[in-house]
Amino acid sequence: MTTKSLPVVWVSRPTFDDEIAHLRPCFEVRAEPQDLKFTPADVAARLADCAAAIVGGNLRIGAQEIAHAKHLRIVANLAAGYDNLDLPALTTAGIAATNAGGVLSETVADYVWALLLGAARRTHAAERWLRAGAWHGNRFTDWLGVDVHGRTLGILGMGRIGQGVARRAAGFDMPVLYHNRSRLPEAIEHECRARYVDKDALLRESDFVVLLLPLTPATRHAIGADELAQMKRDAVLVNAGRGGTVDDAALAAALADGRIAAAALDVYEGEPNVHSKLLTLDNVVLSPHIASATAATRRAMTATAVDAVLARFGHGPNAGHPPNLLNPEVLKACG
Repeated sequence: MTTKSLPVVWVSRPTFDDEIAHLRPCFEVRAEPQDLKFTPADVAARLADCAAAIVGGNLRIGAQEIAHAKHLRIVANLAAGYDNLDLPALTTAGIAATNAGGVLSETVADYVWALLLGAARRTHAAERWLRAGAWHGNRFTDWLGVDVHGRTLGILGMGRIGQGVARRAAGFDMPVLYHNRSRLPEAIEHECRARYVDKDALLRESDFVVLLLPLTPATRHAIGADELAQMKRDAVLVNAGRGGTVDDAALAAALADGRIAAAALDVYEGEPNVHSKLLTLDNVVLSPHIASATAATRRAMTATAVDAVLARFGHGPNAGHPPNLLNPEVLKACG
């Protein structure tokens, strides 16, 4: 008598073992013990006999990687952004794709404010100066930043994270402008105390410009030299959306020339590489793509991916309906 083998799930990076353990009664789990750099061939080899995969948001999954994955039914992304997933290729192959959107929105909104305040008040540069032993007393005009309270906040990309950022602006008595692909319902605008404007007006009028855009062909370099030239000279730019929505070379030049006052970045073009000129500037706050990095949120992101895999195979409270499905046409086509 033979024992029927369990479907295989590949987990591409270490995460919370107790959350991943919920898969074990129904699947053979192959979890990587450490973060590794994978070539497309490495990924293809790991996916070849898999029924499901939970992958980091920096891992490309496209036609090449799934070419031999004949049993693969779902890829669950451990991130809200999903420009690492080739959705058309996955959909054509009948593979469902999900992300971790929703569970990280409030945490990222908190972190946007950490970046914004740090850039406005030059906290990171001041800390480096202090740690270097340079503090022997301050002149009255040293370490001058820009005020936040009462100034205008502009948000490009008014999804759940953008709305969370806008709601928090009330505590600083800030007028809020926003631009989005489509205008929000009036009730949400009222809740966020936000006014819809076109992109050019937002850039001209805002003292703080926050980018929370997905990376698509339409949003690549949404902020470049021309857009930076429209901003106020004492404006601050914050990017906590996706790398590539800002032309990092143009931003570095604008910061070096004093064309805008400061910037704060959690995402970059070609990360983990960072434009070399940005690393030399004191008027930019840099962090390594950690806006969602709290224990509770990263655990919830893992749980969401686990729930999606279970649901794709008819298990758990969402059986048959994976949460955060990015290509629902897959379920309609093949169940």
